[in-house]
Amino acid sequence: MNNPIPSNLKSEAKKAAKILREFTEITSGSGPDKIIPAHVIAKAKGLVVLSAIKAGFLVTARGGSGIVLARLPDGKWSAPSAIGIAGLGGGFELGIEVSDLVIILNYDRAVEAFAKGGNLTLGGNLTVAVGPLGRNLEGDVSLRSSAAVFTYCKSRGLFAGMSLEGSCLIERKETNRKFYCQDIRAYDILFGDIPRPAEAEDLYEILDSFTEKYENEGQRINARKAARERKKASAKELPSKPLSRPRQSSAQAQLNSGSQSNRNEYNLYPELSSYRERVGNLNQPLEVTALYSFEGQQPGDLNFQAGDRITVISKTDSHFDWWEGNLRGQTGIFPANYVTMN
Repeated sequence: MNNPIPSNLKSEAKKAAKILREFTEITSGSGPDKIIPAHVIAKAKGLVVLSAIKAGFLVTARGGSGIVLARLPDGKWSAPSAIGIAGLGGGFELGIEVSDLVIILNYDRAVEAFAKGGNLTLGGNLTVAVGPLGRNLEGDVSLRSSAAVFTYCKSRGLFAGMSLEGSCLIERKETNRKFYCQDIRAYDILFGDIPRPAEAEDLYEILDSFTEKYENEGQRINARKAARERKKASAKELPSKPLSRPRQSSAQAQLNSGSQSNRNEYNLYPELSSYRERVGNLNQPLEVTALYSFEGQQPGDLNFQAGDRITVISKTDSHFDWWEGNLRGQTGIFPANYVTMN
């Protein structure tokens, strides 16, 4: 766990970068379903990262520190503002616990609540929900939640019992003043009046990487959707198969029911036999390329996918007829208007 004791803003930004890595990178102790998805952070309006400690016997106290950032109109992240967390509670409990927290601000009103300064109690004016986990972008219905705030927490230590405390987040004005060398409100920091400090560059690199991951995931999903649409469109545009199919004689049907070697030695369809000799005597075997995929409906049909190269065994002079070919050791007939000559 990270140090919950308040420190200067440079150290707080460094701590925030470390916490975000722990919440968003797969480690030996956490699988892909136990991390914050990139799109949750990429679409956030604001972000709070902090560490806190809770300890007590009957009466408990919570304290800690961290930073808050806001998304600017141009999509970049604002400079960080220092915050602290404090609270008292009571109940039957005993122990000590250290936690790292990431709080996702989903709406502008949540960011404005932090920007006003003073004390803010989550769960009062802002609805709070546990944030979604996992990397599934398309199926994540949790993003439809109306909660203004998503919370994530990792804890270490031992704490037993129930807690009735109410914690509030506090603007650390003195820490901001020392870092920015001026008296400045959280509102001015979070709404872009202060440039991003170089001391927090590690934090910005991590945050920007989430946007890049989200955009790449979106591009892959759009590409898959476009491929499905193209496949559907091409299926609708398939040319009609020739109406008349070659018929097998009883002798050839018996051959077809035999071994694969027998099927490859003899012509399957007698009506194409007059063309077999001309095609078979070429110096180079005649090959055609499939323009469309073809799924056979009857025994003896040759199945293939668009782009396959078929060796022609017997053919007619018409592209609106059935030809005989071989593909990957399989012999059968196919509609000639599904292929093109190489």
